[in-house]
Amino acid sequence: MKQLLAAACAAILFTAPAHAALNVFACEPEWGALATELGGSDVNVFVATTGKQDPHQVQARPALIARLRSADIAVCSGAELEIGWMPALLRQAGNGKVQPGSIGYLAAAEQVPRLEIPTRVDRSEGDVHPSGNPHVQTDPRNIRIVAVALAARLGEIDAGHAAGYAQRRDDFLRRWDAAIARWQAAAAPLNGAKAIIYHKSWAYMFNWLGMTEVGTIEPKPGIPPSATYIAQLLDQIPRLQPRMIIYAAYQDPRAPQVVAEKSGLPAVLLPFTVGGTDAAKDLFGLFDDTIARLLTAAGRPRGAS
Repeated sequence: MKQLLAAACAAILFTAPAHAALNVFACEPEWGALATELGGSDVNVFVATTGKQDPHQVQARPALIARLRSADIAVCSGAELEIGWMPALLRQAGNGKVQPGSIGYLAAAEQVPRLEIPTRVDRSEGDVHPSGNPHVQTDPRNIRIVAVALAARLGEIDAGHAAGYAQRRDDFLRRWDAAIARWQAAAAPLNGAKAIIYHKSWAYMFNWLGMTEVGTIEPKPGIPPSATYIAQLLDQIPRLQPRMIIYAAYQDPRAPQVVAEKSGLPAVLLPFTVGGTDAAKDLFGLFDDTIARLLTAAGRPRGAS
């Protein structure tokens, strides 16, 4: 009888399903990379966009709907960055677990102090975000804050593996804090540097590094520049005294290159997110490459190719 009971128990253990990993739907690559760091083998991570894709402009494709339908948690930038596509995905997926306000929805921008919150919202001013600038991932200190919140949320949803999420969080933060110290030391020459930017993507990075935005390629957020506007911007450059022109990997390089050629300023392509450049393979590579590219531009004499 004991042998039969033991055999039955063994059969049950043998046929018991393996632990099902949490399905994480990440709106942007930086949050997918962070979820992978914190989740390890306890998560399956799907990223809805790529480093070469404008996160403002995404099609609510059936494949994205299917992924969101099976997700246990959605991690997005929030602050209306995904306003053009995420609400449609959420509606069509019909997954109550990942609706805003639920335990299964985490907006990174809600975890950190937001910058550039407008005092007046007027759509004639372009693509203005009423909740503030959503591009919080350009400051690694914000990623640290989001890491703590995301690890806690993963542990709350998957309590059986909470210890693993906490352990990976601590390991990530140890490595991340060391990297932040290294990046800040290397970036010291950038403090006080002025730059022209393509889109208002860099407020958090500038706040971190002590840089200053003095002009934009876009006349208003989300509005392509005209030849007249570019000519006016070029006229202002001697007064503005920028050291470089910054644009993201997903943005059209033509206007920044025109301004660079006519002004003699270096045009700097930054990865903006994981996968934006070959070197930005993960979160650490993202900031390694960003700082290296900024320092190269800052050290380049005006007019040098």
